[in-house]
Amino acid sequence: MPSTDIELRLLIEAIYLKYSYDFRDYSGASIKRRVNHALHQFECKTISALQDKVLHDPTAFMQLLQLLTIPVSEMFRDPDHFQAIRREVVPLLKTYPSIKVWIAGCSTGEEVYSMAILLREEGLLERTIIYATDINPRSLEKAKQGIFSLENIRAYTKNYQQAGGQRSFADYYTAAYDYAIFDKSLCDNVTFADHSLATDSVFSETQLISCRNVLIYFNKKLQDRAFGLFHESLCHRGFLVLGSKETLDFSPYGKLFEPLVKQERIYRKL
Repeated sequence: MPSTDIELRLLIEAIYLKYSYDFRDYSGASIKRRVNHALHQFECKTISALQDKVLHDPTAFMQLLQLLTIPVSEMFRDPDHFQAIRREVVPLLKTYPSIKVWIAGCSTGEEVYSMAILLREEGLLERTIIYATDINPRSLEKAKQGIFSLENIRAYTKNYQQAGGQRSFADYYTAAYDYAIFDKSLCDNVTFADHSLATDSVFSETQLISCRNVLIYFNKKLQDRAFGLFHESLCHRGFLVLGSKETLDFSPYGKLFEPLVKQERIYRKL
């Protein structure tokens, strides 16, 4: 085994033992790429030097965590996906007296606000509790604030319109300086919480789980662990929503779900 692979394995193990963040079953290629990027950021010549730094400096570890969990998101990402939720999932959600939604790996909150806007327009937000979870406390803090760069709003507006938005997107935010501050009432029923799909367990029965573009960074063992959590959390006939490059097809949990809109990776628990 090459020395760098040994160093990488030791770093990931050290992070788990010291800080309880478990990256051991993340995709090897993805972690290696992000750690190599971190070497440049920290001006470390070797992974061992990086390990020494983060083991003895919690602030350095928090900086590394930002690089290991690079948040990449946008509001109403993949508009056809949100169209499918409106068309196929919402009419069924309307049959529940109250709804619980889990957005797993919510990053900096773009998905949370998108879902909240959709549910408000469909008359469901007031009877919905949303659990928005992520392993990165800085991302969660940003999600709570609901403040996004104005330079992204044009793209978000286009996504919203293509996703079947029923109002002017500007109704949902106030522009101030270079930022868009989203309506706080969208998050009245949102609980933001630290949660790891690698180490934590289920915390509530839910009707809908959205976990998009998170599992692509996991190896198969960790993907199956996540699918197990989702299956356990969902109520009878609950909905599981995945990202465009993610699928249940090769998981033992695949037979416990049926595709509702296969192209948009929307599944229903059997």
